Amino acid sequence: MTDQKLRAVVTGASSGIGAATVRQLRALNWDVVAVARREDKLKALAEETGATYIVADMTSDDDVTRMAEEVRAQGPVHSLVANAGFALGTDEVKDANVDDWKKMFDINVLGVVRAVKALLPALVDSGRGDICIMSSTAGHIAYEGGGGYVAAKHGTTSVAETLRLELAGQPVRVMEIAPGMVATDEFSLKRLGSQEAADKVYEGVERPLTAEDVADAVVYTLTRPHHFNVDLMVIRLIAQAAQHKVARNSGL
Repeated sequence: MTDQKLRAVVTGASSGIGAATVRQLRALNWDVVAVARREDKLKALAEETGATYIVADMTSDDDVTRMAEEVRAQGPVHSLVANAGFALGTDEVKDANVDDWKKMFDINVLGVVRAVKALLPALVDSGRGDICIMSSTAGHIAYEGGGGYVAAKHGTTSVAETLRLELAGQPVRVMEIAPGMVATDEFSLKRLGSQEAADKVYEGVERPLTAEDVADAVVYTLTRPHHFNVDLMVIRLIAQAAQHKVARNSGL
């Protein structure tokens, strides 16, 4: 570990994995800029952790440009945690809601691209930059009823893999975290539209991964010596042997 004061930008920081990542990095005395759309959530997180925050929508070119300008004006940037993303619906391809597919592609793929374009010069200038991209096991394995999200997260993975090739020789690591089932307050609720439907996803599943578990994986990658790159970390709960195989206990 370096004695240099490190500074990270975390997108999608208002809840779930993003908020947990902010908390864990602040506990290690990193300077952290939390970025998301919801100012009330960001303000509460900043008051709790001592992070700073910027309200920005990662699907807006103007917002991302403004965010990056504010971040760079306040000091060096060593790490971008490109976490903002979501899933919508469970349509089969033949019934695809094309507007939902566009929204998922815009945040999960283009949102990452916007953030990288805006902050990459600062990451290079830092001399030890990190880009940690939040993908999913859906970015590596397709499944029925998940076509839009699967397609978007495959795009996320492709961005990470392409960046790693393009940045070879630059002082910037590119890391991808691909979680399986993670029980957070909002992901399945937003995807499925009701708490009842969201609860069924984890019904009978012993100890799903939490936002804190995934944040721990992010922090692990960021805190390795800078010659040590975690290209891809796939994490699943022990009950999830594969994308389609999840042990469920009917008595739980």
